Amino acid sequence: MKTTFNYTIRFILVFSFVTAFSACQKKEKAGEDLNTEIIGETNAILTHAPEVPPHITAKHNTKVIVNLEVIEKTMRLADGVNYTFWTFGGKVPGSFIRIRQGDLVEFHLHNHPDNMLPHNIDLHAVTGPGGGAEASLIAPGKSAQFSFRALNQGLYVYHCATAPVGMHIANGMYGLILVEPLEGLPPVDHEFYLMQGEFYTSKQQDANGHRDFDMQKALDENPDFVVINGAVGASAGENAMRVKVGETVRLFVGNGGPNLVSSFHAIGEIFDQVAIEGGSLINENVQTTLIPAGGSSIVEFKCDVPGTLHLVDHSIFRAFNKGALAQIKVEGAENHQVYTGKQREDVYLPEGSAVQHITTKETADVAVVLPEKTLEERLSEGQTLFNQNCMACHMENGKGIAGTFPPLENSDFLQARNDKGIGIVLHGLQGEITVNGTKYNNIMPAVKLSDDQVASVLTYIHNKFNNDKVLVKASDVADWRSKND
Repeated sequence: MKTTFNYTIRFILVFSFVTAFSACQKKEKAGEDLNTEIIGETNAILTHAPEVPPHITAKHNTKVIVNLEVIEKTMRLADGVNYTFWTFGGKVPGSFIRIRQGDLVEFHLHNHPDNMLPHNIDLHAVTGPGGGAEASLIAPGKSAQFSFRALNQGLYVYHCATAPVGMHIANGMYGLILVEPLEGLPPVDHEFYLMQGEFYTSKQQDANGHRDFDMQKALDENPDFVVINGAVGASAGENAMRVKVGETVRLFVGNGGPNLVSSFHAIGEIFDQVAIEGGSLINENVQTTLIPAGGSSIVEFKCDVPGTLHLVDHSIFRAFNKGALAQIKVEGAENHQVYTGKQREDVYLPEGSAVQHITTKETADVAVVLPEKTLEERLSEGQTLFNQNCMACHMENGKGIAGTFPPLENSDFLQARNDKGIGIVLHGLQGEITVNGTKYNNIMPAVKLSDDQVASVLTYIHNKFNNDKVLVKASDVADWRSKND
């Protein structure tokens, strides 16, 4: 027993020495860049998500001057919801910064005079106390300057580190800085910038839809919104990124947190390469990659077929119910050697299943003869049916999900239908439609409801979201079936 214990202690000591020695060796290798010559100087080009600064063509290290302004401003968080964000550069996430390993960075942080609070910046790419936080803490109307050498290549998060740190990050104070190898990254057709973050908001909002930060929800790690690029739908729908079939894509993806880990996934694609946690280790053929709070990843893929790629946090309720969704629209010719789309659809009757019978006229008449419900009864039953069948896509407030599922609220498409929407519920809907001026291209399956249930859910939708006081009757649904089924 004692011998085993001694061997264990020796192993731990040897392992600790080897680990420490390796770390020192690695640090020395990174530090070799200190001996490279700094030639000239340039002002960094900063971009807002999803745009990325252009590829750096120079083959030498240089002095890079970065000017970044902190701005507190009220912007849209979701449809009908405004929020006072604290930003780096006036947007969430903060401006993308692109430099190279070995560059000398002269960093200027400016706190706008109209701001209310002091701020600073912690860049994970900085080797030094607080990642620059100690040197950059400034009151409104002040500027701070510090310099650092970019020792290690990789994709790094930056964020505010002013107390309370979590609150500053939760209000949108995060972004990415890319430190490329001196020779640059391999060329691709498109590069995009995505960053996930959570927002913890109060239940109450004023007449303008403004909500405040809720500290208790943040402590409980229970966000109301989990979004990509600062707001629900910020990079989806009309704001989606666009590429062509055959083109290659590189995504610089960050997770500002402050609390949740992201399970980043592209619905309809496989990542050919993933730079794990934004570092030098490359994984291939990846379906979903984890990005920790305060971490990043670089993913690359080729777009082989046309369609819309949904970029999501695969903790999937965050994507379809809280906003963690962005889109890339791939345009071009179909490639049926890779993907055909639906080729056929048949009735499936497994052995032992019930045989489907056509209802006789007599039994159909009996089925229809039910007491018609009042408006109040329809609304009560319709709300339950809506919550069970419709809410996951169209949301409790009827606003849908930007670029993916159309709104029911004040829907000109629904109001223009002579059938009051009966045909959509019974037969489903597929293909491109335009709702309130926005195009949607998705599939709504037919819903198996009785005539009475269809009448109730449509009455609820019309009255709740469109204010047109329509009372749909079961007999209306039965009449539609008789003419169209």
